Amino acid sequence: MKSTSQAKHEGVLVIACGALSREIKELARANGWRGVVVRSIAAELHNTPERIPEAVRARIRAGREEFERIFCAYADCGTGGRLDSVLSEEGVERLPGAHCYQFFAGTRLFDELSRREPGTFYLTDFLARHFERLVIRGLGLDHNPELYGDYFGRYKRLVYLSQTDAPQLMQRARAAAQRLGLEFEHRHTGYGSMARSLEAFVAG
Repeated sequence: MKSTSQAKHEGVLVIACGALSREIKELARANGWRGVVVRSIAAELHNTPERIPEAVRARIRAGREEFERIFCAYADCGTGGRLDSVLSEEGVERLPGAHCYQFFAGTRLFDELSRREPGTFYLTDFLARHFERLVIRGLGLDHNPELYGDYFGRYKRLVYLSQTDAPQLMQRARAAAQRLGLEFEHRHTGYGSMARSLEAFVAG
């Protein structure tokens, strides 16, 4: 009979925010990272970030039945340090930064964008792809358009931080800016420090 450690998966489990799982799988394919298994948590949980830490803990503990090595593909994501407390207790590392905009853009560029215009709404490839579901319907703007001003009245521009060069996503991002009445700006960031962090972890 095999021991518990021998029976475990030899690869890496990545517990990912649903907003990142597609990109992580693409990185794994493109870089030939074998044995990387991605299990995602619904991106909608960002609407209630206080639930993220325990959702991640539950996935970690379930994953330990199969994997020796586990990585958390989240930033702090509005948990106010509570996710870091859970990860410290569980002995699991995560992506750097406060949110995906920061690790995609890099701290220097993100700080520059924020200083130049604090009233900035950011899109990633994921948010451009799911803008209607997560922003318009998610905030109830489809049924209550009078709320546009409440949610976006203080924003001045929309910055699209693209991971890929997909023309259809560029069109969607521009359409999102127009719909929200915001100036549009595009910065191609690729996968930023997310790629570097995952590569370092996979390499061990």
